[in-house]
Amino acid sequence: MASASSGALSIPSSSTLVDAKAPRQTTAASPPCVTLPTLPPPPVQSQSRAWKTTAYSRKIARNVMAMATGEALATREAPVELVPAELPEFIKTLQETWDKVEDKYAVSTIAVSGLVALVGSAGLVSAIDRLPLIPGFLEAVGIGYSGYFAYKHLLFKPDRDAMLKKVKETYKEILGIS
Repeated sequence: MASASSGALSIPSSSTLVDAKAPRQTTAASPPCVTLPTLPPPPVQSQSRAWKTTAYSRKIARNVMAMATGEALATREAPVELVPAELPEFIKTLQETWDKVEDKYAVSTIAVSGLVALVGSAGLVSAIDRLPLIPGFLEAVGIGYSGYFAYKHLLFKPDRDAMLKKVKETYKEILGIS
């Protein structure tokens, strides 16, 4: 029986059936494969831009050579005066403070350690945030503690004054003001 049915069954070739549909009609004019549209040609880069860059580089090189040899720039071109830029007040204060520091190695070590701790704590918080139930629980704890803090320290005037006094004392202690 297997031999009789094997002759009756025939497997059609993949070119006659596409996705179990009827064979499609091909015409002689259509190509046997699908082609993609061609891309437009790349934009032509401006030769003048490259020329301008090269000319500018040569101009700088001439100025550097003239300054190195002590030659006057006035014979070639008008000199460009370099005006030192004013530093912001914050930067000046930072530089003065850094110059006053005696143990720069210790301060640098503390700064790098603080940066490493900041990056590590950010990674820890990110890892905890990915856990399923913990972020919602921690958010509820934070909201609860914020409410407790507001009730305990901010709601009534004597409590606000006591907290403000403590903050000012801590600020003076940190800055070293008597």
